[in-house]
Order: sequence, then C-alpha cells, then structure tokens
Amino acid sequence: QVQLVESGGGLVQPGGSLRLSCAASGSFVSINAMGWYRQAPGKQRELVAVITSGGSTNYVDSEKGRFTISRDSAKNTVYLQMNSLKAEDTAVYYCNALITLATMPRGPFYYWGQGTQVTVSS
Repeated sequence: QVQLVESGGGLVQPGGSLRLSCAASGSFVSINAMGWYRQAPGKQRELVAVITSGGSTNYVDSEKGRFTISRDSAKNTVYLQMNSLKAEDTAVYYCNALITLATMPRGPFYYWGQGTQVTVSS
C-alpha cells in the first residue's frame, strides 16, 4: 500500500558526512510530514528531525547545526544531511511519514521504513 525505502547509510569516520534518503511510494493523496528517527543499541528510538508539507522543520536540540532535513515533494523524498558525525550518532536511522491515503480509510496514518544503519567509527 505505502512503502518507505531508506538509503545512504554506511560506515563513516568521525567528522565525516552522510546523506540519507527516504522515498515514499504507493497509493496516497498527500504526505503531511516526513521525519527521521534513530535507535542506538540498547536505547529507545528517538526523533532526529521532522519536516512538514509546508516546509517547517524541527530538530532535536543536540543535532541542531549538524543535521539538515529537506524534502523533494515532486519525488516524495526526504533527505537528512548529517555533518560532523560523532561516534554517538551510530544507530539505525528510520524514516517516518504521515500520509493521507487515496482510498478509505484515508487516515492520515504513520508509516515506517525498514531502517538504514549508520556507523561512525575510525
């Protein structure tokens, strides 16, 4: 029905950069908001950043200035540019989207991607 597919994770050295992408596909009318969460081993999943359909953004305080979320509405894709990466950024990063479906029940509903591993290590 709706799929979110992440890409762009990998191994990077401390201080390096990565850009994550998440593309939504399926039968829907609109994407109300898209965001990124992460879950480190032994920790709860936490919000990293979110962007609304209007372009408003919100970041967890610790990532302000290092991470930038953006979206390409024409491609139904959200990006997370991560700079100055630290070891503590190591986690599985999940894409999340609030989507209004094309068929009943329209929702909106939250959907999750499968996650992409980001490892920051020398």
